[in-house]
Amino acid sequence: MIKGLYEAHLPVSNLENSVEFYKKLGLKLASKKGKVAFFWIVKGESWLGLWENDTVQLKYHPSIRHLAFKIDEEDFEHAKEWLNSIGIEIRTEFGLTAEHQPLVLSNHPHAHAALYFSDPDGNSLELITPLRLDDVEDFNEMSLEEWRKR
Repeated sequence: MIKGLYEAHLPVSNLENSVEFYKKLGLKLASKKGKVAFFWIVKGESWLGLWENDTVQLKYHPSIRHLAFKIDEEDFEHAKEWLNSIGIEIRTEFGLTAEHQPLVLSNHPHAHAALYFSDPDGNSLELITPLRLDDVEDFNEMSLEEWRKR
């Protein structure tokens, strides 16, 4: 029955600034009307709604202000440099320094490579890809470089 996630929504304080930010990420504007814009993540499969409003300053919690965009594992080779080249700063997470990014998340028994960054309103964004599913021993988060040397 369920085939995937079709849409997600984020609050933004300035729709025009946010539209430009998400265009830099390569998302295609699907529609814009009033204080709402939709971007295709994958046309016909998933999209992102941005809603300009006064409640953007909600305290951050991943359950309400976080999106993870799936990318291919081989794209992690240049994802950090790509984000930096379009003026997007990578956030450090899980106690790992910027040099240790991208990182590998220990979601026992799974492992995922990830990079975290924020949009202009502080919404948490992530690039993520599964590395192994259902067959990974428990481990602490580490850099993708360290993971590949294991």
